[in-house]
Amino acid sequence: MPTALFQLVQRAAIEAGFDRVGVAPAWDPAMRELEHFAAWVEAGYAGEMEYLKGRSESGEYKRSSLEQALPWAKSVIVAAMNYNTAVPRSIEPSEPTEGWISRYALSPRDYHDIVLGALKRVESVLSEDIRVSGGEAATRCYVDTGPVIERVYAKYAGLGWVGKNTCLIDQRLGSWFFLGVIVTSLDLSAFATDAKLNIASDRCGSCTRCIDACPTDAILAPRQLDASRCIAYFTIEKRGEIAEDFRSDIGRHVFGCDICQDVCPWNRKAPVTRNPDFQPDPRLVNPDLSELARISPQEFRERFRGSPIARAKHSGFLRNVAIAMGNSGCSEYSTDLETMMESGDPTLAEHARWAISRLKELSSPR
Repeated sequence: MPTALFQLVQRAAIEAGFDRVGVAPAWDPAMRELEHFAAWVEAGYAGEMEYLKGRSESGEYKRSSLEQALPWAKSVIVAAMNYNTAVPRSIEPSEPTEGWISRYALSPRDYHDIVLGALKRVESVLSEDIRVSGGEAATRCYVDTGPVIERVYAKYAGLGWVGKNTCLIDQRLGSWFFLGVIVTSLDLSAFATDAKLNIASDRCGSCTRCIDACPTDAILAPRQLDASRCIAYFTIEKRGEIAEDFRSDIGRHVFGCDICQDVCPWNRKAPVTRNPDFQPDPRLVNPDLSELARISPQEFRERFRGSPIARAKHSGFLRNVAIAMGNSGCSEYSTDLETMMESGDPTLAEHARWAISRLKELSSPR
């Protein structure tokens, strides 16, 4: 494979809006992290995220067995897109009447669509060059949807190291970036290696800020995350009732959690994205909880159509708002919570009851 073709991919990725691009082999014995995925799922750490548990015909988990899912695959092109914006961090002081929505979800558009569109442009450039030269190649583009554990391939493509919070960290970008991959039948392995795989040095050192800061102790050990305990999991993926033991630790998080990234030293000087698609909706930055509580189902559909927030669904979103209100310590939310109790949604009513009880607990003399 000529060097010029890989350089063409790099240029196309930058022009499409990516900040970093690299390539890793579809499989290599050194990529031991892929072998750990099955044990992680079977330990229950994936919670109710059934999409992570899909198996191939041979019985292996698709996400960790690319050679089974796409046997023609030889290389994985990995691209990183910065989404960091100049908004407050979740660990900064805010009013008790304000909730928190994860930085990645502040844009009105879903990042899957933005990143996939950019990947398709890179794929088109690659395919056209191969066609003109008389060759052929199979390709597939994925953003969180394919048989690929993106951060593992990103690590072996040299885009960064896996931090103790399990996020990929780049020395310049920090961890505020999305990953997209193009799986290809082209053998680009020569560009994934110097002498061995092009792995970035681990620069976490002795730092444990992310582990220490997690309110729900979801980071069990360095690079071992129990997603079923994660605030992001509770507020985005979890359907129905959230276990009472975790509700007070969720704080005022309404959708997602950034704590383990906000405390990371590598994110202190992370550059702000220039991509207009990721500019935040100002109404979602430290949003007023009363306003969120009064969003009707129709308003929710209209306001968050095309947004990552739509994933929580209206009922789950209000459930999260109820918990945030309970943790706010603001007794004036009792009226909103009583309205939720009468909504006819038993799950929402139960969380609203808990929130009212929590407000009384926080207001009682200690």
